[in-house]
Amino acid sequence: MTKKKILTVVPMSDTYKEKLREVSEGCDIRYSSYEDVDREMVQEANIIIGNVPAWMIGMSKNLELLQLNSSGTDAYMGVNILNDNTIMTSATGAYGKAVGEHLFAVLMSIQKKLHVYRDNQNRCDWSDEGQVLSLTGNTVLIAGLGDIGLSFAKLMKGLDSYVIGIKRRKGECPEGVDELHTMEELDELLPKADVVVSILPNTPVTRGVFGKQQFRTMKKTAVFLNAGRGNAVDTEALCNALITGEIYAAGLDVTDPEPLPQEHRLWNIKNAVITPHISGDFHLPQTLDFIADIAVENVRRYLSGEELLHVVDFQTGYCK
Repeated sequence: MTKKKILTVVPMSDTYKEKLREVSEGCDIRYSSYEDVDREMVQEANIIIGNVPAWMIGMSKNLELLQLNSSGTDAYMGVNILNDNTIMTSATGAYGKAVGEHLFAVLMSIQKKLHVYRDNQNRCDWSDEGQVLSLTGNTVLIAGLGDIGLSFAKLMKGLDSYVIGIKRRKGECPEGVDELHTMEELDELLPKADVVVSILPNTPVTRGVFGKQQFRTMKKTAVFLNAGRGNAVDTEALCNALITGEIYAAGLDVTDPEPLPQEHRLWNIKNAVITPHISGDFHLPQTLDFIADIAVENVRRYLSGEELLHVVDFQTGYCK
């Protein structure tokens, strides 16, 4: 029997390399990096761990399992990328801690105007910027209640928040969430929220969900946060809402377009806090271990013929 070839571009510690070796006995394992991987390596591999450039895959007939290091899958959903026989699994569950904490930190900063005072500090400006918002007792609406949303919800419950979650399909209300709804109910829920969070992926049904009407519906004291995908938001409508005071502020780790062009007016809107899509990635070292855990377990399951974790549905872009 031909040995299966495993290619990983995810930086793994020696501990996880040993775990991978143990679960894939008899396989050829090759380690590369995002910078050094080439098309020949990708085309030869039967199992790939990590987000290799989609164009390198090019309908590879050898590729059986693509284990992403991201929870987002949209880069691989196009035509002429994955063969019909390829299974794609995501790293859903690896980013909850990192992104949830990032959103929490940005929200705290906005509510106490720390971003404004930092701007003032850079100008040596000793000014009083007036009233701030309370950190406690907020009603929080989370659109996209996956692992990240639940992690953020847990942090907010510690500040006595009332948490409303939105998912694609209604089910049992998770622990740490007070109400569970579907996207069809978004517009009627928005006026209730002090904090509105989008953690929506890039799918045909989520594009432009937050537009002019949605921002007009929100409280003038509402803070909008986005750490899902930028195209869930009409950027021009958001800019207008921030400038005219329809909403209080926005914290954005993702934008549309992305990267945000230097000449875009969003950069210079005082009540917008922008970070360059860095809340996830590997900035929190623990995230790499979470990804490696998922990858090693899925390789073990695949080689043993067991059911895989976080298998992506090619029709929706979500995990099945």
